[in-house]
Amino acid sequence: MNNFEEKLQKLEKLSEDIKRGDISLEEALKDFEEGIKLAKGMEKELDAIEGKIQILMNSPDESEPAEEDKEPGSPAKKSRKAAAPQQSEPVLDLFNSGMELNGTRNA
Repeated sequence: MNNFEEKLQKLEKLSEDIKRGDISLEEALKDFEEGIKLAKGMEKELDAIEGKIQILMNSPDESEPAEEDKEPGSPAKKSRKAAAPQQSEPVLDLFNSGMELNGTRNA
């Protein structure tokens, strides 16, 4: 089976076969083992595909010239990361002297 769709169909058939009422325990176990192996192989394929998609999504737009290929003085296009506003980390000012709670200090 070379094709992912064919493997998925085989896995669905194995699942249906296991659910049959007239299947022996040995046959069900054999189908289950085959299904687990098939599912693990398909999971690896999906992980590889996902990795390729992530690379494609995170790579710079190839239609844009690289920074070193641009003419001097031409404005550089900001990357998506550079264009995103910088977020500062939250500040927890729990012990600010200007902020007193009732009953916490002697007058």
